[in-house]
Amino acid sequence: MILVTGGAGYIGSHLVMALLEKGENVIVFDSLELGHIETIETLKQYGTLKFIKGNLKNLDDIRGVFMSNKDIDSVVHFAAYSQVAESVKNPQKYYYNNVYGTLNLLNAMLEFGVKKIVFSSTAATYGEPVYTPIDEKHPQNPINPYGNSKLMIERIMDDYDRAYGLKSVRLRYFNVAGADSKSRIGEWHEPETHLIPNVLKATKDKSFKMFGTDYDTVDGTCVRDYINVEDLAKAHILALEYLKNGSETNYFNLGTKTGNSVKEVFAVCEEVKGSKIPLEICPRREGDPATLVADNSKAKEELNWTPVNDLKYSVKTAFEWEKVLNK
Repeated sequence: MILVTGGAGYIGSHLVMALLEKGENVIVFDSLELGHIETIETLKQYGTLKFIKGNLKNLDDIRGVFMSNKDIDSVVHFAAYSQVAESVKNPQKYYYNNVYGTLNLLNAMLEFGVKKIVFSSTAATYGEPVYTPIDEKHPQNPINPYGNSKLMIERIMDDYDRAYGLKSVRLRYFNVAGADSKSRIGEWHEPETHLIPNVLKATKDKSFKMFGTDYDTVDGTCVRDYINVEDLAKAHILALEYLKNGSETNYFNLGTKTGNSVKEVFAVCEEVKGSKIPLEICPRREGDPATLVADNSKAKEELNWTPVNDLKYSVKTAFEWEKVLNK
């Protein structure tokens, strides 16, 4: 049985869907602070899913999960706060939730003899890029508390492997995009901070704000690597198999190795939507690097993972999901 923390959230729910469709038995542990019970109810239609509401900041909550489910053999850990700007304003919230919560999870795993975990890490652990595309040898120098919290967890996992034999795979995502191809689940944040849903949500009363058109890029706007959420889910399943096969602790970048500028994304959104989207050009935001693109060679070679869905596909699925949300 696989325990998924944060499985009611955006990326976690897509992994849970993929696991259920594979015939796996899954437990979702989620506080529902950011996730949605409606997502859980949808997921339950597709396989054997047990939902337990709880918070990783409460050690008894997560100990109780392992105590009453002795057949858990691996964990996928998504539960975290992930807003960069908020982490700068309120670092205490991020260190307490992300780092302390993960320590409680790891300690409960050790207590009950579960020694395999796949961790949702981030490209934010790299900080300002020294070169692109970014490979796993790139220096890790986060520039915000969110990135710091994720890097701290990676370091803790290294120490827990050396001391206790707890094996981990850390997956460092770049920009996640899209929704379930059948529009059953998708991106559902309040407030929404991600580019594609915000472009699609724009109306004549609330235009899309494009921050910065004077970067040293192909068209002056920031370039990012947009990885489809279903491709991402497949990478987590491959990481679980990698650990199940006895492989050592490791870490992988998950991206497409292709960058798209904000203007390019905006144009694809207009094409998919079939209409003009109101646009407002704004000054740069502080802390936005010009280009962030992943070198995904290591994941291809060692996990046998290849992303297959392109940007247009991600935008199409995101648009179909927006229609579901707005019903």
